Formats: sequence, C-alpha cells, structure tokens
Amino acid sequence: MSGQGGRASLKALLVLVGVVLSVLLVSTAFFRWNLTGPGPLLEPRFSLEKFLRDLPGQLVWLIPFMLLSASIIPLRALQWQRTLSKPVPFRERYHMVAIGAFTHNALPGKLGEFIRSFLLSRTQRIPFLQALGSVAVCKLLEFAALMGLVALSFLGPFGEKLARFEGALKAAVAVCVGLVVLVVLLAHYSLPLARWMERRNRLPRVRGLLGHVAEGLGTARSFRGMAVALLFSVGPVLAPALAYGLGLRGLGIHGGLFAGTVVLGAIALGQALPGVPAGMGIYYFVTSWAARSLGASAEDAAAYATLTHLGTVLSQVTVGALSIRQRGIRLKDLRRGGSLAREAASHMAHEAAHPARG
Repeated sequence: MSGQGGRASLKALLVLVGVVLSVLLVSTAFFRWNLTGPGPLLEPRFSLEKFLRDLPGQLVWLIPFMLLSASIIPLRALQWQRTLSKPVPFRERYHMVAIGAFTHNALPGKLGEFIRSFLLSRTQRIPFLQALGSVAVCKLLEFAALMGLVALSFLGPFGEKLARFEGALKAAVAVCVGLVVLVVLLAHYSLPLARWMERRNRLPRVRGLLGHVAEGLGTARSFRGMAVALLFSVGPVLAPALAYGLGLRGLGIHGGLFAGTVVLGAIALGQALPGVPAGMGIYYFVTSWAARSLGASAEDAAAYATLTHLGTVLSQVTVGALSIRQRGIRLKDLRRGGSLAREAASHMAHEAAHPARG
C-alpha cells in the first residue's frame, strides 16, 4: 500500500506541477511578469475587455485554419503506408490516425501515437513494436521535412527577422541529422545484433526488442524508401504551416504566409522538451512570442495563440470523434488506464520480452 500511495502522491505532484507551469506559461500571452523592477508583479499587456470584444473579428481566418488542420489526418494516413511493412487499406489507416489525433488532443497522457499503433497491431496482425516503429519513422521524417521548410522560409520576406531563430534552427537541424543517422543504424544493425545475441543465448528481452525495432524501421534500410517516405512527409507539415501562415496574414502581417513554418517549428521545438508536463502552456508561450517577434501586436499575438489552439483541438477532435463513433469505441477505453491503453502496454511488454522470429 505504501508503494501505491507513493506512486499516487508522485502522480498528483506531477499533475499539480503541470497545471501550475501551464497557467504561468499561458499567462505570458496576456500579462508581463515584472520579477525585478518596481511596480506590480503582473501587468496586463492589453485591455482584456477589448481583447474579448475584438476576438470575433479574428474568426475570418479561423475556418481555413481549421480545414487545413483537419487535412493533416488524411495526409498522415497517406504518409503512414510508406513506412509500413505491408499494405494496409487507406480507410483503416485514416481511422487509426484520426482516433490517435482525438486521443492526443482530448484526453490526458498524450497517448495518440501509442493508441494508433496498437489499433494497427490489433486489426492488421502487425506486431505492436513494428507498428510503433513505423510511426516513429513518420514523426522523424515530419521533423526533417519541417526543418527543411523552415530553412527555405529564411529566403522569404522575413529573412532578416528570422535571423534571430538561426541558432535554434542550426541546433534543431543537428538533432534531426543525429536522429536520422541513429534510425538508419538501428534499421541496418538491429537484426544482425539480435541474431548474434540469440546465437550466444544472451539478453533475450533486448534481442526481442531489437528484432521488432528492425522490422518497424524497415523503411530506413533503403535510401529510396526513405526518400519516398520523406516526400510523403511534406504534406502533413505543409498543411499546418500554411494554416499558421494564413493566421499571420489574417493579423495583417505582410508576407506572414511565408512565416507559418517558423511558428510551427517553434511550437515543435518548444513542445519537444522532455519531461515538461505543460504542453498547452508551452504552446501559448511559444506561439504568442513568435507572433510578437514577427510584428504582431500583443493583443493580436494573444488572439493568434488562443484561436490556433482552439482551432487545432476542435478540428482534430471533431474528425477523430467521427472515426471513434464509426468504430464503436468507448471514450473510457482510450484514456490512460482504459482497456485499450492497458492492452497496448501489455503488448509492448510481451513483445519486448520475447525474441522476434524469422
């Protein structure tokens, strides 16, 4: 009981820390924190009453933003086939991606990619770790495509303003290259290493994990396969980049359409920080800061952060809810601790403990 009580206390503490961090970070879009100088600790950036009154005027660009955000789901379904070891009907892939997007945006735990990998495993008889590996390659290639688009945006009308992001871009590109090299090495050498361990009867769990990883990263063993998958990864990045660019143009920022990739890149890098339980707070902080850096007023930047967040969540939750309804899945089975999440965790543990055969 004491162990369970300790875990429950730790979980409650992490939730509390996440909530506090999120509130503090969200507040930076609407307030200035005066930690050193004289005056009040918290100072509004603008009139909140005027902000709420003017907010409906920003809805002009919100509808195309939501449509582009929703289009990420079919584009990711197209991309996913490029990293899978066998053909899977598009309709199946679409519903799994949509259900994963719903889980990621509407339920705690950020289990979306985990759930869609498990649904693929359960319906298509693909080992769970292979399915998860194929999703990992998709995410990595999306990151690579995003970094490429961000680099191209430096040639646009915001070239001088974007110079301040150059250091972060170089670091992100270095991380991206390192991850690609790691994935390629794992794809080529995981299976030989697993077989070497099997011949010597060593570390059965590790060799089982390596075997499944090798299958899941199969695309990375072929330069042509990686190139084709990278090409299909541009769509899921270009759609939200255009959406954020339309939002910037809607704020009256000249040439803002070209800067959407920078905002998307800043969001991706900000939310990629490991161990920070404040995803929504980071989103508001990064998005409003990027909009202000590109020339938006404080009020417009706060509206931009608010509406893009709501637009993303509403569009993907709506599309995902339709797939959940069609598949007859109960919401309680998707949340952390629900039956699907428990089964997925059990599959992962089982596959990691048993060597891959073949």
